[in-house]
Amino acid sequence: QVQLVESGGGLVQAGGSLTLSCAASGRTISSYCMGWFRQAPGKEREFVATISRSGRTSYADSVKGRFTIVRDNAKNTVYLLMNSLKPEDTAGYYCAADPDTTCYSPRAVYASPMTYDYWGHGTQVTVSS
Repeated sequence: QVQLVESGGGLVQAGGSLTLSCAASGRTISSYCMGWFRQAPGKEREFVATISRSGRTSYADSVKGRFTIVRDNAKNTVYLLMNSLKPEDTAGYYCAADPDTTCYSPRAVYASPMTYDYWGHGTQVTVSS
């Protein structure tokens, strides 16, 4: 079992930056595909980014060039660096983990929340205009 705990959310003005953290325990994340998803009120959970064991990354078009996913296996932590935030980025942000092969699957697989075995409880990001 992998336990995931997100932190770093908060209120920020449009154009600002935040860094989210996802700390894992129970198992090392070094063999896992790690992902970030988000869910706004009344909407489905959507893909944000993934990072493979080797550092291969994928991003949603809506965050490409603004968000960066980084992993530190020594600290058993994954980060989401968010820049140039927009009001439409407002959502609960969730960390997820799945076997590393997920990161090399077709987009329809790695971008689906249904694929992932392990989830954190989320951290709220609110971007004011």
